[in-house]
Formats: sequence, C-alpha cells, structure tokens
Amino acid sequence: MLLIKGVYRVKGSAPDGDTVPFIAENPTEWDLVGGGRGRAVKHSQGRASIRLDAVDALETHYGPKKVHQPLQFAHAARDELLNWLGFTEVQHGEDETVDATTPETVPGFILTRGADINGRCIALAGRGTPPGPSGLEIDVDTAMLRTTVNHHLVAEGLAYPTFYRSLFTSLRVEMTAAAVAAREAGRGLWQADVTTTGAKITGLTSLTDDVVILPKLFRRLADYLPLEMPLSCFRAYLAGGGDKFSILSSGERRPGLHHVVEVLNGHTVRMTHPPEDYLFEDA
Repeated sequence: MLLIKGVYRVKGSAPDGDTVPFIAENPTEWDLVGGGRGRAVKHSQGRASIRLDAVDALETHYGPKKVHQPLQFAHAARDELLNWLGFTEVQHGEDETVDATTPETVPGFILTRGADINGRCIALAGRGTPPGPSGLEIDVDTAMLRTTVNHHLVAEGLAYPTFYRSLFTSLRVEMTAAAVAAREAGRGLWQADVTTTGAKITGLTSLTDDVVILPKLFRRLADYLPLEMPLSCFRAYLAGGGDKFSILSSGERRPGLHHVVEVLNGHTVRMTHPPEDYLFEDA
C-alpha cells in the first residue's frame, strides 16, 4: 500500500467516525494515489479527505439534509477517532463543524490503494512516526493493521466492518475477527445493533433516534423514506440500486441489496447476513 506522511488537521471540517482530513507533507504524493477507484481530490495546502478503509461508523450528518443516526454511537466513534489520533480537546459547533482543537495538528500517516468516486482517499490511518518512507509502497500485514485507527474502532465496537474487494484478504480476516469479538462482548454499538434482528421503522425519527443499523442500510432507507412510499416497496427500490457484492460465507455474487434485505410485517427491516459477510464491489 502507498504510504503518505503528513498531519491531521480537523479545524473547519466536519469529521465523523470514519472520515477525517489529512494534509500530506509532500502534496505531490497525492498524484500517486490512483487504482481502480479514482484519484484523491486535493484541497488547499495539500489537504484531502480520508475515508477509513473497511469500517463504517454511524452517520452524523448524511446527505443534503444532514440526517444522522443515533448520536450516542455516532459521536462516540467520531470522538474516539479524534482522541486516538492525538487531539486532546475538540470544540464542535452545532453543525458538526470543528471550531478549535488542541493541538491544531497531529502527525501521522495513511496507507492507501486508491480513492473513491467522490475523490476521498480510501486508507488505513495511523498516528505518529510512519513505518516506512513516504511516497513509496510498503507491505502491510495484520500486525501493522492492528496499529491503525481502522482496527481500533472495529475492535472497540464503535464502527461496523464494511469490506470492499480492494482490501487484502488477510486484512479482512483480521478485521472480521476484531468485529466478531466486539459483538460477542457487547461492546459499543453492538449492544443496540438490530441490523439482522430487525429494525422497526415508523418514520425518519426511527432512523435518527431509535434504531442502530449498518450505515449502508441506513443511507438507503434515509433516501427512500422521503419518497413517501410504503415500506413494503423498499426491496423493489433496492433492486434498482447499484450495490454489487458477494456473500463471503457462500461465495454468491449478488446485484442489489434486495437479495439480502427483508421487510417484515410492513414495518420491520432486517438484513439476512451479518455485516462482515458482505464483500462489496469497489465504487
């Protein structure tokens, strides 16, 4: 994976539990980020948005209407991410924007294989001194994975595992083990998760205040509910979506989340497999 050295600086941004700004020490190294997903978008001062690979934290401000999931867990993931990176104090505005931090920047590094279609660099994020020279590719094993915040958030039960094909199999297996251990221990969001047992949806407030579900499922529901159609039609809506994935336990490849989503009694939505059993095609 490509290693880029730099600093995290979050003042003026709105980080959540799986997205954080990063400033490359050498801005030209962003030009090395490519792969099948796209190219990282650089902002001023060599800054780009980092989307943590293999994890999905509850949303704090999704879409143009800034819809959130239960903030107890959404903010817990965000706060732990920033604390782990080295920010000892963070002041937030009402719109989730960071007004001030102590310190202003913290040193760190990212390990990446590419960017998504939105220009966010998909990466493992580390803190402190990097494990190799910046601007070069290095071997990333499970021991190195365990030093990243990606692994930490999943191990603490603060984010769901969410896998794409570009992630090495050995790293996915390690993240799965960390997620299963967190779920079995009831850590973090797992104490309230109803992704597979069933989320009762009576309106948008069910999503924002009540149910804790895989963010990918939340985003599809948050986009669907404003259409004011019966929840019984949700699977048909999913059939028209672009989600392509494999079910790891069976090897089946599926085009559309309607294959793994059920609507029960007209108001309860559930996924038929746990989050770590899906392997999504790179967007």
